[in-house]
Amino acid sequence: MLIGIDVGGTTTDAVLIQDGDVKRSAKVPTGRPQNLLKALLSALDAVSQDIAPEKLKRVVFSTTIITNLIAEGKTSPVALLLIPGPGRNPAEYKFPNSFLLKGAIDYRGREIQALEEREIKAVATHLKREGISKVAVISKFGQRNPSLEFRVKEIIEEEIPGSKVELGHRVSGKLNFPRRVATTMLASATKEQYGHFVSEIQKALFERKIKAPVYILKADGGTLPLEKSASLPVETIFSGPAASTMGALALTSEKESSVVVDIGGTTTDLALILSGKPLLASKGAKLAPYLTHVRAFAVRSLPVGGDSAVRLVKSREAKAEEKEEEEEKKTAKQPERQIRIGPDRAGPAYCQGGPEPTPTDALRVLGLSEIGDLDLAKEAISGLASELGKTEKESAALILNRAAELIATAIKDMYLEWEEEPAYRIWELLQEKKEKPKTVVGVGGGAKGLIERVAEKLGVNPLIPPHAEVGNAIGAAVARPTLTLNLHVDTERKEYSVAEKGEIVKLHRTGIKNINNMRSGEAEALAAKLLQARAESFGISEYAGEAELIRSEVFNMVRGWATVGRLFDVSMQIPAGLIPEWKGGEAK
Repeated sequence: MLIGIDVGGTTTDAVLIQDGDVKRSAKVPTGRPQNLLKALLSALDAVSQDIAPEKLKRVVFSTTIITNLIAEGKTSPVALLLIPGPGRNPAEYKFPNSFLLKGAIDYRGREIQALEEREIKAVATHLKREGISKVAVISKFGQRNPSLEFRVKEIIEEEIPGSKVELGHRVSGKLNFPRRVATTMLASATKEQYGHFVSEIQKALFERKIKAPVYILKADGGTLPLEKSASLPVETIFSGPAASTMGALALTSEKESSVVVDIGGTTTDLALILSGKPLLASKGAKLAPYLTHVRAFAVRSLPVGGDSAVRLVKSREAKAEEKEEEEEKKTAKQPERQIRIGPDRAGPAYCQGGPEPTPTDALRVLGLSEIGDLDLAKEAISGLASELGKTEKESAALILNRAAELIATAIKDMYLEWEEEPAYRIWELLQEKKEKPKTVVGVGGGAKGLIERVAEKLGVNPLIPPHAEVGNAIGAAVARPTLTLNLHVDTERKEYSVAEKGEIVKLHRTGIKNINNMRSGEAEALAAKLLQARAESFGISEYAGEAELIRSEVFNMVRGWATVGRLFDVSMQIPAGLIPEWKGGEAK
């Protein structure tokens, strides 16, 4: 027996899978953050009541809570102390609350410019005055020598007692300084909320005496032991979108190609499956306006959901929008363009006691949903209808059309990004012709009533599979572990580092006899060995044998007409997939 639970901003979905099939499912309100424990207990009870806790073999959680916080701009402010060194113009780094510090590390990990401690203390004084206690310190090439980051951390903690300092080399050890800055900033901004989330899960499981292994779903569609995730919260920022992708993968035919649209209460998540394989973002996840190093599916979270606030655009704003559309040579303005959906969520849908009309109310009025009170839904829509000069049903249809239009437009925009991904280009070559997937798969509570409209605007086929309303929970329950390891070797300095650990280790510890003449095969073998050890420490070694080599590069360092050393960069991964116990039952 397996349990999957997806904690969304609006509802918490749960499934019980027994002998490879969905046996029970439930949706309960998530409520306010302070009531999270209640939601978790309700979800667990709904699917595991009358089942002895020892019969449960695995529990997996996914969540959109962190994604929603970022999408809605509700994260805590973080001061960024950046040590960019020479090269790119620092003025190009447009991050909020950022301070540029002197000091530099070169690409080999050598300190070439010292810090100025007076400068750091002056920044600390400013932060104290502004009341900012969360700080992220990121040095260019800090993953190859974190000494400057450590020293800045010491000074900040001395000057600002109780401050919480995140170091860039511990969050991401990959190259690309701006992406590492964004990743560290988001990790710092969400760490406290994620810690609360983990704590509430542990309380819920303790209260129900569940001792089965517990996992969290990561952004790349793989699971990670819950206790390990506390030190890697950034890996779970896109957990919710990954769950919907894995759910669609589990609920559709093998080797299917489709666009996945997960319509939740707060956001709509978009992803792509090509011939049965979710498309990965080759350089890291994107959450507007930030590009990160988080290994993730190529997804986008759109701030449009079932509980997004629906308002009418004021006349002055309508004119501004109409002028902008004319400049972009778009079609004439339609009546429904007066309707604005989101980007905020004021609370639950009006039909569930919330303060403002929402798409959920429109679905209820049109008989496409049983959620909430019908009279309240009509009351919510009637106010808009009177201003639009339409009937309640006409107004409800306009709301859904506007929501579908926003989603369809976002999918079209995403295609431009998806087509730039190497895996997408390879897939197109294998098709022997340029084409896009012909199916839109809808999952989530808001799929019914919206997916057909989205598919119509895109000219593709809609598909809502069985159990789609709890597709995220299924995706979490049946996802297998993943693990990635990025190895950097410098033979001249006789040391190596693993990006995911942020440590520098001497090569003589590896047992390699001739370090000066090290070959690519030896670097790859070292990466495989280190990945195996890391998998064992995470308790997922059974999948380590399926690790794939995804990158292997070597750079010869020449001095005085002779090779003095080599730099190796090797990346390996245990790829995403479904656990063998999943059969899918009627879903297939």
